[in-house]
Amino acid sequence: MNRAVTTERITPNSGFAKAILGESGVDVNLCYQCGKCAAGCPVAYVMDYPPAQLIHAARLGLEDLVLSSKTIWLCAACETCTTRCPQDVDIAKVMDAAKILGVARGYRPALGEVRAFHKAALANVRRFGRMWEAGMIVSLKLRTRRFTKDLDLGKRMLRKGKLRLFPTLRGARRAARVFSRVEKAEEEREST
Repeated sequence: MNRAVTTERITPNSGFAKAILGESGVDVNLCYQCGKCAAGCPVAYVMDYPPAQLIHAARLGLEDLVLSSKTIWLCAACETCTTRCPQDVDIAKVMDAAKILGVARGYRPALGEVRAFHKAALANVRRFGRMWEAGMIVSLKLRTRRFTKDLDLGKRMLRKGKLRLFPTLRGARRAARVFSRVEKAEEEREST
């Protein structure tokens, strides 16, 4: 990997660490780099930076490195890292905060398909109140333009009855209320 070397002075109490704190409520400066988060992470093997390194980069104020990394988009939010952390650093929240900050600051997701999946899943739950897999697949295919990927898998799932062709609307009104409350809270937060 080609990494640029910086000559500017970096302090652990960086503005970026404060931005992460403001977005997530998590102080990355509590991390003492034991590495338990990375050792337990089920997807660390495909990340460009393991969780401990990304937290350290956030502490050092390496905003560009963190926000342009694949790691924040590959995080499965399983919270294994958070559970293992002896300092109670909620690393899954830090990953979410980094995604939010990255999008807000104009960074293109390093893995656009992951963001497309998130958007499709949220739209699906918002509309139907729960996950409707067939609708989710169609929405994802339209967003990514990868229409034939996993076609054989989809056929097998249909044959085995694993994909419902029609959604159930049970819980749709309740989900709509939840989304509405969240949007209202986000608007209030942005106006302050």
